[in-house]
Amino acid sequence: MKKYIKQPFNKLNIIKEFFAVAILLVSNLVLAQSGGAGAISSATSDIEEYVEPVSNLVQMIGAVVGIVGGVRIYNKWNNGDNDVNKELIGWGGACIFLLLVPTVIQAFFGI
Repeated sequence: MKKYIKQPFNKLNIIKEFFAVAILLVSNLVLAQSGGAGAISSATSDIEEYVEPVSNLVQMIGAVVGIVGGVRIYNKWNNGDNDVNKELIGWGGACIFLLLVPTVIQAFFGI
């Protein structure tokens, strides 16, 4: 019965597994070296094409959010709600964030 049970820590099995892993790693390293610089420059140019339209879109979304938030705060103020100050601070922070994000993105990508 013992001769049918596979011994996992047999010296020959360990050597076979080591060579299999070594071949996989070497083939990965060889295949990973092709076309790296061209792909990076292509990705950089693709990202640079999209930065300006996306930053304009974010600024437009910020303008809409600012207008809607301003109307909400005006309505709360006229209704006499007590949490107008908290709403005003949250609205102002959101507007500042949405207006600064495109500038930071353009500075990050050097555009």
